[in-house]
Amino acid sequence: MRDTSGNGSGAGATPGHDAESLALLARELRRDVVQSIYTAGSGHPGGSLSELDILVCLYFREMRHDPANPRWADRDRLILSKGHASPGLYAVLAKAGYIPHDELETFRKLNSRLQGHAHPMVPGVEMNSGSLGMGLSFALGCALAARMDNRDSLVYAILGDGECDEGEIWEAAMSASHHKATNLIAFVDRNRVQNDRHTDEVMTLEPLADKWRAFGWRVFETSGHDYAELLDTIGSAKRGRTQPSVIIAHTVKGKGVSFMEDNPAFHGRAPNQEEFEAAMKELA
Repeated sequence: MRDTSGNGSGAGATPGHDAESLALLARELRRDVVQSIYTAGSGHPGGSLSELDILVCLYFREMRHDPANPRWADRDRLILSKGHASPGLYAVLAKAGYIPHDELETFRKLNSRLQGHAHPMVPGVEMNSGSLGMGLSFALGCALAARMDNRDSLVYAILGDGECDEGEIWEAAMSASHHKATNLIAFVDRNRVQNDRHTDEVMTLEPLADKWRAFGWRVFETSGHDYAELLDTIGSAKRGRTQPSVIIAHTVKGKGVSFMEDNPAFHGRAPNQEEFEAAMKELA
């Protein structure tokens, strides 16, 4: 049993949130994502929307964290390796109380803390991102440091599926297995779109689950948008940990906005005014 008592008791994690209430919360946050990218005139809506349900489950149900004490030593960590999808993380951090909600309007503005890639100057952000492929190595470092310090913190990493083309992902995967980093749980946001095309057109990933197993990981597969299934899978990954665990979350790029869904055009393009209005109407 992980101790969640005392200072920094996990104020951001609210076990009372059931699947239905989490889904309603995510709908609200999808509006924040679309709004912030539209206001900025740039950003990555597709991957921000596909990852959002995973982030909502973690921050409002599963993770031990404290917005009033972001550097609390015993917190769980979330490493967003696919850092260009920062609008999803920013929306969640604002709702959880790490940053003011109106700060979302400053996304990608000069002198704003909320840049296109997340940076630790933002409370609640653990790693500055840029080039893809780095997050799993960083997460492994956090996991091993927690073990050395005799802390029972869990470390979560969110990877893009296109990001799994990067060799560093597999170097980190091999290392995590070798070092028996049982407190490391990775997610692959398996939305099947990267940059300007579908992942299968760039590099065939399948059999993806078997690849992770071959590297010594426990592998789980789930819907990345069905809250009951996703919560159940996270719970399974947290129990009986004898190896690092990976959850392959089958998601839809641009989830929640019909014309963005599975559409490579919205990997890294802000909606125009007509598209913004249509998206907000769908998410109302």
